[in-house]
Amino acid sequence: MKSGPLKYALLLSLLPAIAFAQLVKKDDTAERNYFNEDGTMRIAIAKQTHMPESTSSLDENGPITMADGGIQDILRDLGAEVRVSNAELSEREQTEYGRWRKMGYANGRLAENVMQNEADGYFTVGFLATCPSAIGMLGGLQQSMTSTDPSSVSILWLDAHGDYNTPETTRSGSLGGMPLAVINGLALHQIRRDSKLAPALPSSHIVTAGLSDVDPLEQNLLDTNRIANISVDDIRNLTQNVYDQMDTLSAVSDKIYVHLDLDLLHPSEVPYHGSPSPDGITSYELAALFKEIFSTYPKAAAIGFASIPKRDPNNVGLNAVNRMVVAAVEGIKIRAGK
Repeated sequence: MKSGPLKYALLLSLLPAIAFAQLVKKDDTAERNYFNEDGTMRIAIAKQTHMPESTSSLDENGPITMADGGIQDILRDLGAEVRVSNAELSEREQTEYGRWRKMGYANGRLAENVMQNEADGYFTVGFLATCPSAIGMLGGLQQSMTSTDPSSVSILWLDAHGDYNTPETTRSGSLGGMPLAVINGLALHQIRRDSKLAPALPSSHIVTAGLSDVDPLEQNLLDTNRIANISVDDIRNLTQNVYDQMDTLSAVSDKIYVHLDLDLLHPSEVPYHGSPSPDGITSYELAALFKEIFSTYPKAAAIGFASIPKRDPNNVGLNAVNRMVVAAVEGIKIRAGK
């Protein structure tokens, strides 16, 4: 069999990716400047609304709710320049079978938006329908780097659940319980690659925080792969362990993504979340954590919020998200001396 036609077909399939890579200037510094010359901060809100499964409690339009829930005006009042993007599937991707496959494609679009934000010098705030979108956030940061080590990104995973199951260990069969394992390269490699996260992150680039509800087989995986953890008490009291783990992530990577599943919040702030944490942390405590992280660690490069409930009486959950976004932004201003 002649290889010429096959090589030609392969080249054609790669052209979109090659064209995109040529359009985006990759980042050659770990300490991104997110400010204009006049001191105005550049902030990009990146929405991703696709869910791998439908749920009865979580809002598929949650990213839109968060993006349009007053945060843009709040940020502009703080003197920021704000732009918004949405991870839209192409017509071909819309026709694909399977919500999981579409999840990978949607994450790929999200990754492109994050990569463009980094190239343009915008700090990305991700508003995400579910936690699997974190794979796309990481993919965008990873692909924005010129580093010869493509695993030069890391993640701080704040969640009441480990989300570290695989198809072999899961009790529910939900992809929503697997994204951190996918990020770590334990399963579902095609979804990860479609999300533009390649290669997977080594265990030393992952730190969990706030875990309180972990399945037995999932805990075994976390222990086996030596995934470090920051406890609820560590977060509440900003103990030395917070700084030790952030120091470790800073030492092994160029950019750190901070991800929060809103089920970690105290139930009073997400009363209708499908999986509330009885030992939940208040948004004020998490805001203090985010302000400290983003002011102290120059490699902290993006933050994402996932899974807002459909029912949010008096906008308590939305107000909590706004409070935490502002805290992260204030942290970046402090580290930049603005």
